[in-house]
Amino acid sequence: MPFQYLEYYNGTTGLSVGVNRVLFSEQTPFQKVEIYETDTWGNLMTIDGMVMLSEKDEFVYHEMIAHTACFSHPNPKRVLIIGGGDGGTAREVLRHASVEHVDMVEIDEAVVRASKLHMPAVGAWNDPRLHVLYENGLTFVEHVPVKYDVIIIDGSDPVGPAVDLFKQEFYDKCAAALTENGVLTVQTESPFVEHYHESMRSVSQALKNTFALNRPMVVFIPLYPTGMWSLCFASKGIDPLSAEVAARAEAGMRVFGSELKYYNPDVHKAAFALPNFVRTLFG
Repeated sequence: MPFQYLEYYNGTTGLSVGVNRVLFSEQTPFQKVEIYETDTWGNLMTIDGMVMLSEKDEFVYHEMIAHTACFSHPNPKRVLIIGGGDGGTAREVLRHASVEHVDMVEIDEAVVRASKLHMPAVGAWNDPRLHVLYENGLTFVEHVPVKYDVIIIDGSDPVGPAVDLFKQEFYDKCAAALTENGVLTVQTESPFVEHYHESMRSVSQALKNTFALNRPMVVFIPLYPTGMWSLCFASKGIDPLSAEVAARAEAGMRVFGSELKYYNPDVHKAAFALPNFVRTLFG
């Protein structure tokens, strides 16, 4: 029987999505993973009652968190994704021909299993360059035998196992796990939701303390709280707004741009143009 999925982000203000049926529901040792068949957005994944992605709008988040990083690096070969168990970020990273090896470190096997069962088109699971590791990303970055050119933090909201992904110690470890010209991107919640502000400032300050360059950006994802979402880019020196990065993005669009739905060189540049209140929030 059809019903509504409700997610509240402030009191009783939130999101309502029509649901035809529940496809997957499992309480794991870490969190509750669910997938719904919706009446508008395709299949929808939630974790602990919070939207992670839908089939209809996932491309915004995955394209922006992946390509802003991979085009900024001059020759990304080794990429680490922490989280990202739905496979969408890996799919976008693997569009880059220079990439030779991707480690996706996902703490919860159920996220990958549910995605493969009910959102199989989201991930590029059969690409031999992709290596899925069921480990805690927080401890994985402590002992990295070969450093990465790009690290992408594709975690959930700052609750449960994802809380430590917003702390200084974690970003110190990420910086140590990156190559000399390495870059990093991370999702940093909605600027319009006040109870996210503390974690957003925490990440921003950690990146400022650790990296030579830190630039927040905004993207628009319909099913995330308020529709406006933020990401952060950090590097040991590479500027994502440089002419060299713009040239790489233009060249990349000639190779696989027709496959993308959101990212392009103009959007890449525009994402870093922050409204005043967002600029103030990130300091």
